[in-house]
Amino acid sequence: MKIDIICVGKIKEKFYRDAALEYLKRLSRYAALNVQELQDEKTPDKASDKEVSDIKSREGERILKCINPDAYVITLEILGRQYTSEGLAEMIQELGVRGMSHIQFVIGGSLGLADEVIRAADCHLSFSKMTFPHQLMRVILLEQIYRSFRIISGEPYHK
Repeated sequence: MKIDIICVGKIKEKFYRDAALEYLKRLSRYAALNVQELQDEKTPDKASDKEVSDIKSREGERILKCINPDAYVITLEILGRQYTSEGLAEMIQELGVRGMSHIQFVIGGSLGLADEVIRAADCHLSFSKMTFPHQLMRVILLEQIYRSFRIISGEPYHK
């Protein structure tokens, strides 16, 4: 299976980078995983609604250029559907059974995702109603993908 994580912005903190690299290494035995970091837009303090919309639109254009029409696209959104770890594993396994061998997860910028990106998604996933830093969200996503493959493979994982 091929998995892409399309994300706006880079991981700046070393401890987040180290954690992400560790999960990428662990995942390499289960799937071909690629992280595509896209440039984020500078957001001025007290940005107007128009500025926010324009920023999300520019980031959205970059994201849409990375989306493969043959991939199953999952956006991470606060209003998306919440799954258990077992439920996410089941979804990934079911996609594989149905012949969907390419999954793309999308993490937007600090302002969220453009409407065009949300409409392009096949699935809208939420890890929580809480807000997380984007760098941490990438680590959490990688950990959950890793956990999913452990579950699918019948290997032990922490409950």
